[in-house]
Amino acid sequence: MAEIRPRPAARKSATRAARGGRVRVGVWHRPAVLNLVSDALMLIATAMIGYAAVTWLAARPAFQLREVTVLTPPAQVSAEQLQYAARSAVKGNFFTVDLVSVREAFEKLPWVRRAQVRRHWPDMLEVRLEEHQAVAYWTVNDSGETRLVNRQGEIFVAASNAHMPAFIGPEGYAGYVLASHARFSKLLAPLGRELVELGLSAREAWQLTLDDGLVIRLGRDREKAHVEERMARFVEAYPKALAKSPMTVAVADLRYPNGFALLPVGDKKSVESKK
Repeated sequence: MAEIRPRPAARKSATRAARGGRVRVGVWHRPAVLNLVSDALMLIATAMIGYAAVTWLAARPAFQLREVTVLTPPAQVSAEQLQYAARSAVKGNFFTVDLVSVREAFEKLPWVRRAQVRRHWPDMLEVRLEEHQAVAYWTVNDSGETRLVNRQGEIFVAASNAHMPAFIGPEGYAGYVLASHARFSKLLAPLGRELVELGLSAREAWQLTLDDGLVIRLGRDREKAHVEERMARFVEAYPKALAKSPMTVAVADLRYPNGFALLPVGDKKSVESKK
């Protein structure tokens, strides 16, 4: 009788079964994984269909913008300028218009400090403008270019012939000069004069000009003789000095720690100080 031997493959299968009976199963035979993939595909498809539907609906003529309303327009900005800003920036319909571009277009107009833009259902844009309130003219030292200063101490470019004080100083010092103008004006109030020009040099030395033409060379703020102390001393003593020695004063030099000097009109030093 012939000898019968088991096949090697069968022996291996039996061995694997004896070791634990583990059987490899493909992904397509795992219901939990299939359900997860199915849910993900369904979610993606729903999102794509929803996006396409919204895009199609937003492009319909029924949502075209028909009106741009500008609230609180600055008096110095013409209707033509407002219309130009709207025409150049308002593109698309109620849903697709770029509000940032519209805001930036209006903020480029002179006298406009800030713009706020919002949609107003169903076919309107509402633009609210904040106007620059100019309080002074501003010139950077030795530049010759004159701009304007608003109440917040910010610089902006616009045309104006209003009666306002003139500020002169280094770049970036407009807010500081504005605050100092209020401080010096309060100190000068007893003289009944208006501070019409305030200059700050690159070395931070002050020079003031009053409405009667008097130039006050105040100099730098020093620890032993602060500008407020020197100004207060001058305001108190100036009327008495004029009473004792009547003259037309061109320059008051307050840079001395314990007093001041008055230079009459025609004095060489007073002429040089105004150059």
